[in-house]
Amino acid sequence: MRTRSWISVEQAREAMFAGRGTRVRIAVIDSGVEVDHPDLAGLNLIEDVHVIGDDLQLHVRPGDGTDLFGHGTAIAGIIYNLAPEVELGSFRVLSASNVSRTQIICEGVNLAIERDYHILNCSFGCGVADHIHHYKSWIDRAYLKGIHIVAACNNEDFTKPEWPGYFPSVITVNYGKVENEEDLFYKPGHLVEFIARGADFEAAWKGKQRRRLCGSSFAAPHGAMNPGVVYCSWKKSGQNFQHSACADYKYLFTAFVRPSLAKSSLRLRKA
Repeated sequence: MRTRSWISVEQAREAMFAGRGTRVRIAVIDSGVEVDHPDLAGLNLIEDVHVIGDDLQLHVRPGDGTDLFGHGTAIAGIIYNLAPEVELGSFRVLSASNVSRTQIICEGVNLAIERDYHILNCSFGCGVADHIHHYKSWIDRAYLKGIHIVAACNNEDFTKPEWPGYFPSVITVNYGKVENEEDLFYKPGHLVEFIARGADFEAAWKGKQRRRLCGSSFAAPHGAMNPGVVYCSWKKSGQNFQHSACADYKYLFTAFVRPSLAKSSLRLRKA
């Protein structure tokens, strides 16, 4: 069997600073994206899908370029700001009150997996233990296809299990007050291993507005795009370093993130 070579640390760093997200396909599994928001002018939204559930069945319908809550527009704006040439798909699974049902989420994510997105941004979490196998099913499916999942964690206590973030094959990102939007921090020993910008900054919101944000939901897209631009730049060179989705992604993270938060001014809320 032919052995695939790993990207080097130097190549990862070079790609990180040069990449703009070209040909990287990211699915935003969220509340929709407001396509006419001024902050998203020029965004390449390649797909807009609404997953709607009633008491009897699920319905998948073409989207209309709107956001029910504002959450998805914020996620899209963060990604677009970091990687303006990214190809974005919007899969609306969250309601106007920013909640959902597991069945609706699973349907939206499985659609994104079928359509071969490279990265799934999942800025949500389900803490219902009985639902864990519903999440594991599509997380394993994405892993086997080499699709990367980036997720948020519980904002009050990152050690509290929530899915999809509490699986080892998922890149789960906590939030901190980080001035530089490209900074990432790494602390092994937890299922939530990374921290990124997610507090006290402004981003796009519903109604062509901007809002000051705080939470791991908004740290996740900062985490998604840093390895995403590396993925793009390295793939364009004709190389293939995909030993496994999780191994590749964590390798890229640790190639250029800062060391443990324990020695920085930032602190995890629970050690």
